Amino acid sequence: MGGASGKKGRGSRRRSRRVPPDEPLVFVVSGPSGAGKTTLVNRLAEADDRLRVSVSATTRPMRPGEKEGVDYRFITEAEFARMVSSGEFLEHAEVFGRRYGTPRRELDLARAEGKDLLLEIDVQGAAQVRRQVPGSVSIFVVPESPEELERRLRGRRTETEEAIRRRLDIAKAEVAEMPKYDYLVTNDEVDAAAERLRAIIAAERCRPGRTGAFRAWKRMTSTS
Repeated sequence: MGGASGKKGRGSRRRSRRVPPDEPLVFVVSGPSGAGKTTLVNRLAEADDRLRVSVSATTRPMRPGEKEGVDYRFITEAEFARMVSSGEFLEHAEVFGRRYGTPRRELDLARAEGKDLLLEIDVQGAAQVRRQVPGSVSIFVVPESPEELERRLRGRRTETEEAIRRRLDIAKAEVAEMPKYDYLVTNDEVDAAAERLRAIIAAERCRPGRTGAFRAWKRMTSTS
């Protein structure tokens, strides 16, 4: 049976987890293609009105059924390059020959709305967020086995054998980054995996300094 692990990698143990109480918590969800990340993120968004799901910018073409500003912000290579040079991205990376990035504005919007921010990004972007946002919480999502990941990718029936092999090779490199994450969630069943993610978010919100109750009780210790 799958589960969530709180075992932290070497880099995670060194990072401070304290976040100013008025700042949004930033949750990062990563994992190989086929892990079911988007489904889980959508479940979280539906169940938690204190979460803002970040909308990434990308240079790839819009796919059928996608909506501008909902699934992605679709921009040109020139506009992406301009945003990079002006420091407008919290993180950005190239994936399968296309560029993706999280605008810093997403963090500003979460702050203005009084919400926490949830990012679904790859391991390159996650590493940048860990550096840029002290106290960010990173969660790595995987199926129950490498064999199940391959089965899911082949079950899509949308890609060539070469493309599938390429995704599996990239997955191998991504999994090598897994020990750097704060949590590991096995997506063996969607409802159970979504509940594990909700539990992680609830626990992080209960850390000392994140709740009004903690600040109220702390005042008691500072009065004579």
